[in-house]
Amino acid sequence: MAPDHFRKHWGFAGLASATLTLLTAAPALAQVLVPANLGGVAPLAIAVGAGGFAILSVVALRSLLTESRAARRRAAEQIAGMRALVDEYENLIAGSSELTVLWGGQGAPRILGQAAAVLPPGRQPQSVLNLRSWLGPAAANKLAELLEALRMHGHGFATSVETLDGRVVRATGWVMGSGAAMRLRPAFAQAGHGEALPDDAETELATVEQATARTILSLLPKPAYLRDAENCLVYANPAYCALARALGKTASETKPAEIVTSDKLTSAWESGDKVTLPVELDGQGKFELLEFAVPGGRAGYLRPVDATRPAGEAVHNHIGGIIGALATPLAIFNAKRQLLQFNEAYAALWNLDPTFLTPGLDERAILDKLRTEGQLPNQVDYHIWRAKHLESYERDFPHESDPWHLPDGRTIKVISAPAGPQGGVIYVFEDLTERLELESTNKAFSNVQRETINALSEAVAVFGTNGRLTLSNPQLSKLWKVPLNELDAHPHFDQLAEASGRAIPEDGASIWRNLKRGIIDLNPTRTDQTGRINRSDGRLIDYAITRLPDGQTMMTFLDVTESASYSKVLKERNEALMAADRLKDAFVENVSYELRSPLTNIIGFADLLANSEGGGDGGSLTPKQREYLDYIRASSVTLGVLIDNILDLASVDAGIAELKPERQDIAALVEKARAGLTASFPEVSGEAPNLVVEIEPGLPEFIADGTRMVQVLYNLLSNAARFSPPGGEIRLSVSHRADRMLFVIEDEGPGLSAELKSAILTRLDTPQQGGRQRGAGLGLSIVRTFVNLHGGTITAEKREPKGSRIIVNLPRDSAMAGVAE
Repeated sequence: MAPDHFRKHWGFAGLASATLTLLTAAPALAQVLVPANLGGVAPLAIAVGAGGFAILSVVALRSLLTESRAARRRAAEQIAGMRALVDEYENLIAGSSELTVLWGGQGAPRILGQAAAVLPPGRQPQSVLNLRSWLGPAAANKLAELLEALRMHGHGFATSVETLDGRVVRATGWVMGSGAAMRLRPAFAQAGHGEALPDDAETELATVEQATARTILSLLPKPAYLRDAENCLVYANPAYCALARALGKTASETKPAEIVTSDKLTSAWESGDKVTLPVELDGQGKFELLEFAVPGGRAGYLRPVDATRPAGEAVHNHIGGIIGALATPLAIFNAKRQLLQFNEAYAALWNLDPTFLTPGLDERAILDKLRTEGQLPNQVDYHIWRAKHLESYERDFPHESDPWHLPDGRTIKVISAPAGPQGGVIYVFEDLTERLELESTNKAFSNVQRETINALSEAVAVFGTNGRLTLSNPQLSKLWKVPLNELDAHPHFDQLAEASGRAIPEDGASIWRNLKRGIIDLNPTRTDQTGRINRSDGRLIDYAITRLPDGQTMMTFLDVTESASYSKVLKERNEALMAADRLKDAFVENVSYELRSPLTNIIGFADLLANSEGGGDGGSLTPKQREYLDYIRASSVTLGVLIDNILDLASVDAGIAELKPERQDIAALVEKARAGLTASFPEVSGEAPNLVVEIEPGLPEFIADGTRMVQVLYNLLSNAARFSPPGGEIRLSVSHRADRMLFVIEDEGPGLSAELKSAILTRLDTPQQGGRQRGAGLGLSIVRTFVNLHGGTITAEKREPKGSRIIVNLPRDSAMAGVAE
C-alpha cells in the first residue's frame, strides 16, 4: 500500500528528480567508463536517452488527460445548467395561460403550456392539432392554411380565431431556426387572475389590455364592443357601428350607441361575470350576445343565429349540461371512437375516475380497462366480442345488444345509436339488475298467489276495470260448469254470463246479470256486498263482491249446500234437546208431588207396622216379616234420598241453588250421616257397616251449609259401603290444614276404576263395578255439585293394596265461597 500511496502523491516529482540526476551524472559516468571500455559506452548512453524520452512522454500524456477530464467536467456542468435553464423556460411556458407548439426536424411536434387556456375543459394537449375538434370549419381552414405557409415557406402570421365554445383565441406563428412555432392564447385577458396590483399599476395594465382588445376587436367580422369600468361603451368595431346604423342609431367607433336595452344587460350582469343573452333586433334577425370581463371593463360581441349554422350548434354549449343532468348513463364517441362527452351516471355505472375519462380517449382503451377490472361479461374470446361491439360505428340505425351479465351480478342493457351524419355513436346504458329482481320477485309472488287461489275451496273471479276476467281458479269452472279454456281466454263479464247460461239454462245467465249490477256500480261510496244464491239445481251458493285497491273487483263463491243441510239438522236437534229439557223441568217440578205422596204413605205404614209389634192389634211380627219390614223402611229412605238428589240437581241447573252457611258442629254432621247410612244399610247387607270415625281434636270453627254437608258425607259413605265387602272397614277422617277442612273417606273395596273416578267429575251414572248396589253416579254428582258450591275440591285415588280414597277439601268459611256454576 505504501508504494501505491507514494506513486499517487509523489510520482511526478520523484520521476522528474531522478531524470535530472541521471542527466547530470552522465558526463562523469562517461569519463569513468571511457578509459575502461570505450566501446561499451555508446549503447548505454542510447538506452539512458530512450528511457528519459519515455519518461517525459508519460508526463506529458498524463498532463493532457488531466486537462481533458477538467474540460469534460466543465462541459457537463454547462450542459446541466443549460438543461436547468431550459426546464425553467418550459415550466414558465407551461404555467402561462397559453399553448405553444414547436416543430423541428422529422419528429412529432412538442406542445407546451396549459391546454385549458385554449381547448375545452378535459381535452388533451395533443388534440390542439385536430383543429376541427375545437374550431369551426371556417376558422379551422384559415388556421390550417396559415400553418402550411409557415412550415413550407417560412411565412409568419398573427391572427384571431373563434372557437366552438365562443371564445376568441389569438394565434401567432414564426420561424425558429430550422423549425417553426405557433403560440395560442386567449385574445382577452380574464379579470381576476393573479395577485392584486397597486391602483396606478392596475390602471396602466387595464389601459394596455384595452388597447390590445381594441386592435383585436377591430379585426373581428362580427359586431363587437368594449366597455369601461362603469359599463359604458367606449369602443365598437366597424361591424357593430354598421349594425347600429342599420337600426337607425348614430354610432362611431369612439362613441358607440347601445343596441341592447340596458334593463336586459343589467339583470344579466348581476348573474355573473360572463353573460350569454339571446337578442332579437328589429329587421336584423336573432343574435346571441356574449360578454365577459377584461381588466378595466368588459368586452363582448354579437353572434348571428340563423339557418346557415349547422343543426344543433345553437345549443352546443349547453348539451354538456343537459347530458350531465340526466340520470341515465350516457356516453358519446366520434367516428374515430374518441370520447366526446359523458355524464356522471356513466362514470358511476362503471366506477371510473372522471380524470381518466378525458375527451379524446379511445373507446377501446375504456373497454380494456373495464375488462382488466372485471366489469365486462366473461367471454371466451374477448377480442372477437369487442370487435362485434364496435360494429355499432358502422350502423346507421339504433341497436339494442344482448344484455351484459357482469361478474358482480349486475345486468346492463346497452343501446347504441348513430351520433349524426359525421359518424360516431351514442351509447345509452341501463342497469336492469333491480328491475329483473323485482320482476323475479313479482313472478314468484304471482305464482304463490295463483297456487294459493287454486288451493282454495271457494271459487274466485277477479274482473278488471274493462269488465274482463283477469284471474280465476279451477273451482270457478267446477261451480259454474264453464270450461277452463274459456276462462283462460279472459272473457268479458257478458261472455261469462252466456257460458253459464248454456251450462245452467234455468237461471245461470240471470244470476250473472244480477251480479253484474254490483260490478259496474260507479257509486264512489259503494261498499262490499255479500249474499246467498239459491240456484235452480238446488245448490246454495254464498257470494261476496270485494273492491280491490287497483280498481278491480273480486268475486268469491262458496257452495254451502251441505253445510246448510247440516245446519238444518243441528237446528232440529237443538229444538228437540230444548223440548227434552223443558220436559225434564216439568218432571222435576212434579216429582215431589207425584213421588213423595205415595212414598210418605209407604213410610208411614211401615212405621205403623213396626210400632204395632208388642201390643198392637196386628199382633207380633215374625222374624221374617220384621226383616221384610226393615227392607221396606230402608228402601223408602233410599228412595227419599234419590228424590232429594234429583230436586237438588234441578235447582242447581236452574241457577236457584243457594247455600245457607252457618256455624257447624262437625261431630253432629258426621253422626247424622252415620244415621242415614245405618237406615239405608239393610238394602246392602244384613250386617251393620263397619264405620270408623276419626275427628282431629281442637278443630277450628267450620262454617258451611249443614244440610248439604250431611248429603255430601252420606253419599260418600253410602258409595263406600256399596263397594266394600261385607264387614269391610270404612274410615272417615276429619282434619284441617291452614284455613282448609279435609274430609277423607277410605274403603276396602275393589279400588277406584276410571269409570268411577269419572263419575265424581261428571253427571254420568256409573256402571256396575263389582258393587252390591247401583245409583252411585247420581250420588257422586250431588257430592261434586255441593262441594263446588262450597268453593272446595274433590279428588279420588286408589289405595294400596286395595280400596279407594276420596278427599274433600273445603274452605273453613264457606260464606266466602263463590256461587254455583
